Amino acid sequence: MSSFELNITLNGVTYNVEVEKVNKNSAAQPKAAVVAAPAAQPIAAPVAAAKPASAPAAVAAGDTSLNAPLPGKVIRIVAKAGSAVKKGDVVMILEAMKMQNEIASPVDGTVKSIQVSDGQNVKPGEQLAIIG
Repeated sequence: MSSFELNITLNGVTYNVEVEKVNKNSAAQPKAAVVAAPAAQPIAAPVAAAKPASAPAAVAAGDTSLNAPLPGKVIRIVAKAGSAVKKGDVVMILEAMKMQNEIASPVDGTVKSIQVSDGQNVKPGEQLAIIG
């Protein structure tokens, strides 16, 4: 009977297996189970260099920087630059781990600038807005 080898990749691990063609009419004969050892580890795909985070805007005396409390994706900006906000008002919605988190203003004031855009991924501590 003929046999041939195949490389199979499962979850990033490549296995070298041998496959044997069996005659349909022959009675099946039990054989010892063979577990294939992993072949050489797969070569990692090149990762695109992450774009550098923009430098945070300067915060003037009396202004407050609103920073991301956790990593996530900005899915909606509620307050626009120039909007008056009260402490606790929602400034934007940040999605993290399939949950929508309301990012609220920590102070009463006016939104001086929004430092992010819809759909942007942010890191913890990244500046989202300036409120003065």
